[in-house]
Amino acid sequence: MGVIGRPHGVRGLLRVTSYADDITAYGPLSDAKARRFVLRWRGEGVAEVAELVGDAEVKVADRTAAELLTNTRLYIDRARLPEPQQDEFYLADLVGLAAVDAAGVQLGRLCAVHDYGAGVSLEIARQGALPLLVPFTHACVPRVDIAGGQVTVVPPEEVDVRPEEVVLAGIDEHP
Repeated sequence: MGVIGRPHGVRGLLRVTSYADDITAYGPLSDAKARRFVLRWRGEGVAEVAELVGDAEVKVADRTAAELLTNTRLYIDRARLPEPQQDEFYLADLVGLAAVDAAGVQLGRLCAVHDYGAGVSLEIARQGALPLLVPFTHACVPRVDIAGGQVTVVPPEEVDVRPEEVVLAGIDEHP
């Protein structure tokens, strides 16, 4: 849902990047270590952070304590998110789906979703072949069936999906 960034000032405030309209609307957030946090906005992208210890809030009170939280990723339970609209998906729900071509032949499984800012790409793990990366566009992924556990993938013409013809350019087979 977000990432705690660098400290802001000396009183324990932190910069927080939120991937939701209002990250505080979801209640307590957790990190990868199962710690729970409460955020209160104090300015544009700046929040007061408190760790929940039992039922008590322990406020991050100084810069030194704030520095220890830099780069902490913040999460919520999937069940607390609203259901997506038709033709909308939580990217995390795509990981693990089978990837099939237009004829229904299995290409592999979605193993990762990448979003570097210029568009989302799906990474498809294939047995005996290098992973396949395709843009997550309607042209390349015309059908997403979360309930059925698969996505239909139509790779661009420039992408050869035949695993038996994978050649690693620049790698000499003979030492």
